[in-house]
Amino acid sequence: MKLGVHYIDFLPGPPERLAPMMAATAKAADDAGVDMFTLADHFFQMEPMGGAENPFLEGYTSMGYLAGKTDRITLTLLVTGVTYRYPGVLAKTMTTLDVLAGGRTMLGLGAAWYDREHHGLGIPYPPLRERFEMLEETLQICLQMWSDNDGPYEGRHYQLAETLCRPQPIRRPPILLGGDGEKKTLRLVAQYADVWNSTSAIEELPHKLDVLRRHCDAVGRDFGEIRLTAGYFDDPFADVDTYLRALDSYAQLGFDLINTGPLPGNPDPAGWVKRLGDEVIPRLR
Repeated sequence: MKLGVHYIDFLPGPPERLAPMMAATAKAADDAGVDMFTLADHFFQMEPMGGAENPFLEGYTSMGYLAGKTDRITLTLLVTGVTYRYPGVLAKTMTTLDVLAGGRTMLGLGAAWYDREHHGLGIPYPPLRERFEMLEETLQICLQMWSDNDGPYEGRHYQLAETLCRPQPIRRPPILLGGDGEKKTLRLVAQYADVWNSTSAIEELPHKLDVLRRHCDAVGRDFGEIRLTAGYFDDPFADVDTYLRALDSYAQLGFDLINTGPLPGNPDPAGWVKRLGDEVIPRLR
């Protein structure tokens, strides 16, 4: 079992503190043996984390900065909202990040949901059905741009005259899809994803896994090819033994990475991650 750190709360305060605090947390994760460092792809802070008036940094700019501050850890947005960037530009942005990070990236994608930031910043926010259509076309475009096919792409929502992407990524970024919707999301996971990230409660996961297996069967995909990851944000330090037993329950279902992170409002996220490396990760090993 491996751990990922999800950095979600930039904390109110002077803007000059934001970059050093984020970099220190990512560096602590890199040093502690954490497998993946993730940011959310938003422009406004989410309401449960304090609301839109709290600070929030754009994801890909931040990841480019962190690529130069870390050496080993995988860098991922959990997850990119499909509405925010044209897919050809997204593939180019991801390629740039992968080259700068030395091949340490993963492309996380989802159908987007935070309507306030869409309306606030003038980003079109089509109905959910259309966003899922856009998501599937974006997956197809990124995979085509990361292939030998530089030709056109013709879809319902996107038309590209040429899918040229030079340089290519150092390695083709694995594709992570986040979400638990049984009809659309898990079908797309079966058809396109290398990694599935779930936020369902562990009691719901056996059923979700059965649904994903059925979708894999329907498209002729080997279920075992899909890496299973999940979010679990209980405090690991309240009772380390209890926390490790919970991770063992995930492992028995086939999950091999759990995303965690400091609780909102923690004034020392880097210290929290260092403690994770001192008290939890050695026992996982």
